[in-house]
Amino acid sequence: MTDARQGLQGLLDTEAIRKDFPILGRQVHDGKTLVYLDNAATSQTPRQVIDTLSEYYERYNANVHRGVHVLAEEATALYEGARDKVAEFINAPSRDEVIFTKNASESLNLVANMLGWADEPYRVDHETEIVITEMEHHSNIVPWQLLSQRTGAKLKWFGVDVSDGSLDLSRIDEVITEKTKIVSFVLVSNILGTHNPVEQIVRRAHEVGALVLIDASQAAPHMPMDVQALQADFVAFTGHKMCGPTGIGVLWGRQELLEDLPPFLGGGEMIETVSMNSSTYAPAPHKFEAGTPPIAQAVGLGAAVDYLGSIGMDKIAAHEKAITRYAVERLREVPDLRIIGPTTAEERGSAISFTLGDIHPHDVGQVLDEQGIAVRVGHHCARPVCLRYGIPATTRASFYLYSTPAEVDALVDGLEHVRNFFG
Repeated sequence: MTDARQGLQGLLDTEAIRKDFPILGRQVHDGKTLVYLDNAATSQTPRQVIDTLSEYYERYNANVHRGVHVLAEEATALYEGARDKVAEFINAPSRDEVIFTKNASESLNLVANMLGWADEPYRVDHETEIVITEMEHHSNIVPWQLLSQRTGAKLKWFGVDVSDGSLDLSRIDEVITEKTKIVSFVLVSNILGTHNPVEQIVRRAHEVGALVLIDASQAAPHMPMDVQALQADFVAFTGHKMCGPTGIGVLWGRQELLEDLPPFLGGGEMIETVSMNSSTYAPAPHKFEAGTPPIAQAVGLGAAVDYLGSIGMDKIAAHEKAITRYAVERLREVPDLRIIGPTTAEERGSAISFTLGDIHPHDVGQVLDEQGIAVRVGHHCARPVCLRYGIPATTRASFYLYSTPAEVDALVDGLEHVRNFFG
């Protein structure tokens, strides 16, 4: 074992933090302690969030914005209070810019559909272009393909440089042109870990009058998030990757855009008036939250924001950087292991995808699971990246605020067992 574990700077008190996460004490497969390294897929949930969800259902469960009885008023206050917490978490200029969705995928689809139905100057049609990247999650590819097919707009993308996992922006002026209406890209790749150059892309997009949508699903849980500093027009992320419940996502959008763009779904609560001939719509954010919203999930997300804030996002980022740096160094010791994406910790997030010789990633994951080590295998809903690298899939280990150097060591030992198992 390397001595690189000694003197790691920036680590959190994981012994104390892990006590907040009941599932991390679970034993699997005949007494093996769970080593959870699948945080890019979903994080675990602290007791504080679990208790908040239980308390909501035990004491406050009611529909919001509609009733005048005490439960309805209390539920509404909790739901809207969660919006305030999220707005502060991402430094939104206004709470009314925070829209609750069921996940980041719905947030991204919401924007794609709005632009397809919008009036000028935002309308996407057959004379316009949509720009994405080759490293996107399928949630930021398929909605734009659907919009392109529906409207005739041309879909373009930046390719990935396989030498370092970065975007090839050498022809940025040719990809983002005067015809571009929207540029949608991931802040941190879920498969490569690449942290993309936001300023350069946003600057070019705005030069030609295009809107910018950033998928921050792999960023918001791991680092301080400031939507004003990003300078984008929309930012999407999800709750279940940041200690929150499943079934809750966020779309942040600039106020003037939310006022001008049409709604995504029709139904209760998103209306101002309704007649049999026509309807008018409530102002944002309610215009984009048709029907009964994910109330308990939003309240749970608010509790997750409180929990992360109590630790400090800057401290979480420093912890993950230290763990990732240690993991990269230790993984380099494994024979035949190839990291896919940036090979240093300095320009990447905390998800590390790799291949192990000619052993199929599904086999790697299965043997690791038998040792109690949970990783993700497959193309991670980012199949174009695997095609670009000429590989069928990868194994991915991803870390979070409760990850420890000992878990990295367990992964490396587990990979040695995999190599021995397959000869």
